[in-house]
Amino acid sequence: MLDTASYFRKKSFLQTLRTDKWWIEPALVFLGLGLFTVYSMYAAFQANNYWYDGGQGGFGGYLSPFYSPLLFVAGNVAGGAAEAHAWFGSWPAWWPEFLPASPAFLVLVFPFAFRFTCYYYRGVYYKAFIGTPPSCAVGSLPHGRYRGETFVLIFQNLHRLAMLFAILYLPILYYDAFCAFFQGGEFGFGVGTLILVINPTLLALYTFGCHSWRHLIGGRKDCFSCAGMGPLRTGVYQKSSWLNQNHKKFAWISLFFVGFTDLYVRLVASGVITDFNTWGN
Repeated sequence: MLDTASYFRKKSFLQTLRTDKWWIEPALVFLGLGLFTVYSMYAAFQANNYWYDGGQGGFGGYLSPFYSPLLFVAGNVAGGAAEAHAWFGSWPAWWPEFLPASPAFLVLVFPFAFRFTCYYYRGVYYKAFIGTPPSCAVGSLPHGRYRGETFVLIFQNLHRLAMLFAILYLPILYYDAFCAFFQGGEFGFGVGTLILVINPTLLALYTFGCHSWRHLIGGRKDCFSCAGMGPLRTGVYQKSSWLNQNHKKFAWISLFFVGFTDLYVRLVASGVITDFNTWGN
């Protein structure tokens, strides 16, 4: 007769009694997060083809979300924005020479911090990348004795602060979507405008389903009848609860759509594909 208690105490890495295909989910997570990380770093290091305005100049155009907000602009970049579109003008002299003059490096750290500290993502990337454990009742990679909260765990506690930055990004991305309806100051629309509207909407569905947001707007009250909740706050909390129940779904959809949005702008800006629009360019 198998001593299950002794077995589970001593099981080695990946050892398990499970007969289902438990490895599929962590493998897909590893593949999905790995591909997105590689692509986002590639897009950031390119430092070009992040802007498209049909060559018309002036107000409006498509801006990749990886480069938004556009804080500084380096001149003479293929597929780059004009200096007038940057918040603070031309590229700063203090930028280290070993890094390309890419506005994405000034932007991606904040959404990365939000995703990295997300309670859902923490659970899945620990399983997929660190194997602690790779799945329920499956042997973990060997690790030392628990020594309290190390640097990584302390950093992950900053999720509530990272959430505030994520919320601040949403109106900026919606403003980018508004600008996408103009090229050379002329109103119109195209496939790119639709994509740039959908992108912040999906990010909002992911962000406002965040556990920290749900706690902030009502979860900390711990009861609907408490003073200060009220019908408006209760309604917002309940909507956030629905988003929270679908947090996993919106986390993945928004992750890949933001990458797709950058790819679309990049392909249009580089002339690989044509954006069908009312401007005729």
